[in-house]
Amino acid sequence: MDLETIRQKARAVAEELITTAQMKPGQILVVGCSSSEIHNSKLGTDSSQEIGQAVFEALYACTKEHGLYLAAQCCEHLNRAVVLERAAAEKYGYEPVCAVPWLHGGGSFAMAAYYGLEDAVTVERVQAHAGIDIGDVLIGMQLKAVAVPVRVSQKTIGDAHVVCARTRPKYIGGERTHYTEDPEMRK
Repeated sequence: MDLETIRQKARAVAEELITTAQMKPGQILVVGCSSSEIHNSKLGTDSSQEIGQAVFEALYACTKEHGLYLAAQCCEHLNRAVVLERAAAEKYGYEPVCAVPWLHGGGSFAMAAYYGLEDAVTVERVQAHAGIDIGDVLIGMQLKAVAVPVRVSQKTIGDAHVVCARTRPKYIGGERTHYTEDPEMRK
């Protein structure tokens, strides 16, 4: 699979998720990505800097156009830490840690984010509003408490399985409670 096709598919997934999840400017979209899985290798065995860069470029351009923050989940060698812009870390109260992802310790996608985001920092974890998992890398821990699957039409990028989710506030109360997905929405 060529890099332009990877960029196009990554962007298509992001656009569909952002629209379906009704993401608002300033929210966080977390992405975990296995470049190994994209080019048909076992997870974590054959990282590709070019593939990680291609996916990052597509998703960063897309999130910037929508006014969103992109967060890149690292691999298990960095305990699934997350790379994002310092402005997002400050806005949401995430404390930076001293970790720099590289090709075989954090992954190619996280490395591309670390060097490609504006004023990037690494944090231990986030509570993102939506997420894209490319290659079954387990992004669920980076989502807010109630994650809802989002079925997108693009099921794979290369050979990597793609799973998406959005989040919503918790429903509390009982049978007499009326709910809205957006607590800021007033009638």
